[in-house]
Amino acid sequence: MKYLYLDLYFLLNLLVDYLICLSTGRLCSLRLQRKRYLLAAFFGAAYAILQILSDLPFFTSLPGTVVSALVMAAIAFGGEAKALRCLLVMLAIAALFGGVMTACTQARGSVVAPSIRMMLAVFLFCYGILKLLLYTKSRWDGQKKAQIRLQFSGREAVFDALVDSGNSLRCPDTGVRAMIVSPPALHPVFLDYTVCLEELSPVDLVAALSENPKFAGRLRLIPFRSLGGSGLVPVFRPEHIWVNGIETKDLLVAISREARGNGFEAIL
Repeated sequence: MKYLYLDLYFLLNLLVDYLICLSTGRLCSLRLQRKRYLLAAFFGAAYAILQILSDLPFFTSLPGTVVSALVMAAIAFGGEAKALRCLLVMLAIAALFGGVMTACTQARGSVVAPSIRMMLAVFLFCYGILKLLLYTKSRWDGQKKAQIRLQFSGREAVFDALVDSGNSLRCPDTGVRAMIVSPPALHPVFLDYTVCLEELSPVDLVAALSENPKFAGRLRLIPFRSLGGSGLVPVFRPEHIWVNGIETKDLLVAISREARGNGFEAIL
């Protein structure tokens, strides 16, 4: 019975940790990396078993718990643009889930491990609460912002955009609207060419990027008009673009050094 209990305990922790990582990825509007989440969950479940079997006090101490959480976050979200935010959201989900599970277990007066059905129900409840809190926060922010994630030429960039109803930039041929993005936000996509985005004129920029096979023919110039004057701005169409986790089809990306402010790197 002891080995059966340890097997069940391991599987329950594996499920819980995987759902925590998966929920964190969804709430942070990430491109879901399920294999990495499963690997992080496996580490968390193995650590939970060590807490029972090992005689070392470190595994049950607060520093040990903190270290295990950091390792899980590094496995699941290492390399993400907002890894710290992912860590905080992951800890919030874990704390909320643990509190609700403890309350439900005490209410039932049961010392038996909770069923998978009960765990899933509690998880959906906690996920809904966190989603509602994040939605409410975004609604009441002084400046309404949106998280943007785009893919272009096999690379991905994630950044925040200011939702500006006054942005009327559109492609004159198709009428498709364009989001204005600052060059630093596009660094993960253009890499060494980011310097060209910041220093070259629109005409010279399109000419320079056309020499690279990855970008040739994918950028064009469209006219713009604003209070500061008029001119041309380079635009491109990403392969995929998500606004607050929802994929949007008809949205171009215009490159401008002026599209940066306090807490945002683009204007939607």
